[in-house]
Amino acid sequence: MLTTRNKFKQNKWQLISALTLVVTALIITVPVVRSQSPPTIKIDGSSTVYPITEAVAEEFQKEKKGAVRVTVGISGTGGGFKKFCSEEDAVRTDISDASRRIKPSEIEKCQAAGIEFIELPVAYDAITVVVHPKNPVNSMTVAELKKMWEPEAQDKIMKWNQVNPTWPDVELRLYAPGADSGTFDYFTDEIVGKSGASRADYTPSEDDNVLVQGVASDPSAIGYFGLAYYEANKGQLKGVAIDSGSGAVLPLLETVRTGTYKPLSRPIFIYINTKAASRPEVKEFIEYYLNNAEKLVKEVQYVPLLSTEYKQAMQRFQKTVNSTINN
Repeated sequence: MLTTRNKFKQNKWQLISALTLVVTALIITVPVVRSQSPPTIKIDGSSTVYPITEAVAEEFQKEKKGAVRVTVGISGTGGGFKKFCSEEDAVRTDISDASRRIKPSEIEKCQAAGIEFIELPVAYDAITVVVHPKNPVNSMTVAELKKMWEPEAQDKIMKWNQVNPTWPDVELRLYAPGADSGTFDYFTDEIVGKSGASRADYTPSEDDNVLVQGVASDPSAIGYFGLAYYEANKGQLKGVAIDSGSGAVLPLLETVRTGTYKPLSRPIFIYINTKAASRPEVKEFIEYYLNNAEKLVKEVQYVPLLSTEYKQAMQRFQKTVNSTINN
C-alpha cells in the first residue's frame, strides 16, 4: 500500500510528466515567429553626391514598400572611401558617393582588403563660390581665388581688399569643406594647383548645410560647395561668376554642360563594391539609380548626364555584375 507521502510523490511526478508532454506538444505544434530585418544597402561618402543618392534611395524604398532598407551617410569623399575599402565587415559600405575619382592610395587600400569596384558617373556638378547677398563682389578671377585660398595666405590675407584693392576693407571669413571632402580636393587642385593645398584658418565642415548657414549669416564671408546647395538656398546666398581667362561665367546648367564654367565643372560618381553588386537588392538599386537618375538629378538641381551616357553606364554595370555572378 502506498503511504500518503508516496502518493503525493507519485501524483507530483505524474503532474510534471503531464505538463512536460503539454509543453513539448506546444513547442512542436506552435511555429516560432521571428521578426526578420529587411536587407540593408549601406552607402556613405560625398556630401555633394548625397542629395542625388538620397533622392534615389527614398524613391527606391517607396517602390520596395519596406522590403529593402537603404542608409545614406555623409563622411565626405575621402571618409567614404575609408569605409568602402575597410577590411572590417561591420564598417565596409556597399556603395561610395564620390565628388572626385578614387585616388591611387585608396585603390591600394581596396586591393589590400580584396575589394573590387565599379566606377559610374551619375551627374555633373559645378563647385559654386558664394558670398552673402550684401557683398558687392559679383565676380572674381582664378588668380584672385588662389590668392585668397593658397597656404601662403594664412594669417596674411585677412581682409577682402588685400585680394583686390577695389573690394571692401572688411574682414575676410572663409567657409569650406574639410580635408576629407572630394570638393576640397578638386577645388584646391584646380585653383591652388595642388590637391589638398589650402590655408587652414577657415571654418571647415563635411556638411554643406553648415557652410550654407555660415555664409548666409555673415556679410564678410565666402565659401564654396556643390551647385545643388546653392540652388536650394538662392534666397540667402549670392553666386560668384568665375573668370578663368575668357570672361566671368556663372555656374548654370548650360555653362556646366558646355564646359564654359571653368575650371570648377566636374563629373561626380558612385563606386559599387563588385561583390556587393551581386546581391539582388544592390543590383536592383543600381539599375533603379541609373534608370531614374536623369529625372532625379534635375529635381535636386544638378546637371544630368546625357541619356546615352546613362545607358552606357548601365551596360557597363550589368556586364561587370553578370561576369562576377557567372564566375
